[in-house]
Amino acid sequence: DFLCISLVNGFIQLRYNLGDKTVILQTFQKVHAAGNTWHSLKAGRAGNEGYLDLDGINITQKGSPGMNALDTHTDFFVGGVSSLNLVNSMAVENEPMGFTGCIREIVINNKELELTVTDPKGGANVGDCDGTVCGYTVCKNNGTCQVEPSGFSCSCPQEWTGSTCEQSIHCSQNKCGSQALCIPQPTLASYLCVCALGWSGKYCDSKIRFFIAKFIGNSYIKYTDPYYGKRDLQHSRISLNFTTNQTEGLVVWMGKGEDEDNDFLAIGLANGTLKVVINLGERISVPLIHNKYPVCCDEKWHFVTVVQNQTCIKVYLDEELILFEDIDPQRKYTALNYGGICYFGGFEIGREVNTVTAGLFQKEFIGKIKDVVLFQDSKKVQLMKAEGYNVYDGNYGN
Repeated sequence: DFLCISLVNGFIQLRYNLGDKTVILQTFQKVHAAGNTWHSLKAGRAGNEGYLDLDGINITQKGSPGMNALDTHTDFFVGGVSSLNLVNSMAVENEPMGFTGCIREIVINNKELELTVTDPKGGANVGDCDGTVCGYTVCKNNGTCQVEPSGFSCSCPQEWTGSTCEQSIHCSQNKCGSQALCIPQPTLASYLCVCALGWSGKYCDSKIRFFIAKFIGNSYIKYTDPYYGKRDLQHSRISLNFTTNQTEGLVVWMGKGEDEDNDFLAIGLANGTLKVVINLGERISVPLIHNKYPVCCDEKWHFVTVVQNQTCIKVYLDEELILFEDIDPQRKYTALNYGGICYFGGFEIGREVNTVTAGLFQKEFIGKIKDVVLFQDSKKVQLMKAEGYNVYDGNYGN
């Protein structure tokens, strides 16, 4: 499989192959070599349908029915490759050659790449395109960069301060503890302290411990499974207790949650009932919804267990088998390669549940979770030893 963007006789070309047939898209307009004009390029695919947008002019093309996932377990190259022999003959129109020009602001699956000396895995023969110490986005948040004899300085917009305009003026004098994030509240001319796991209080200065995790809606826990390398991923299992007074929410997401090709097993609520979604690698999410018993708003604890035996999925609610389905009788993908990552309640600050899950779940979880067990482990997951924010002690009160 491959996806390649190249410049061919002045036109931008997108080529991708998902394992069966190469799809080719080409812009209508040329990129002119003269002058210092920056061009905006957006390219990608959703399933087997590709799109290419140059300076706001968009074209799309749908591939033939068949494969719809891009399997690329390889390095990501920008501007050239370490060896031209690595380039698939179908990925380019002519003989492969490196790009000459300037590239900035590369965003892959909503994540911007840091085009610095230290961030990439490697590279060669790449220089500073700007030619000054200002460069691109040295000043954050629309700050204006000025070259100085000693380096550079940033002129910041009204709401920002700091040497690179990196700090909100509302957080410049914050009292948040060292184990906290300061979130500016511009409309209130104030700020909010978001506490790291194990801390609480207005300024996150009170140490806490808990066995029951309380989620308030902008909370999350990210747990890294230390035994992932030894797991039998064709036979996965997770169980936990939860209680909530909300009809929507993501309870747990086993998987990296970084891009569309990541395997996952998810448990949550939809319209007040239990919803389980599985993806074993085909980018086809299989939702299993049980409508008989509501699981919200009754002030009760509910015990849920999901068992994956290759492509056979069993879901137990309060120790009763409520769902049993073979999501792929062809047994094409049989392992849950979740990367050893489990999210509880939501995702990192700024990553919306609705966006990360592609609409499978609508919002973050509000409620309590306890007694999490992975696979057939004899011990419960110690959520306190994970990472996260805005999670409170649910041992007492509502």
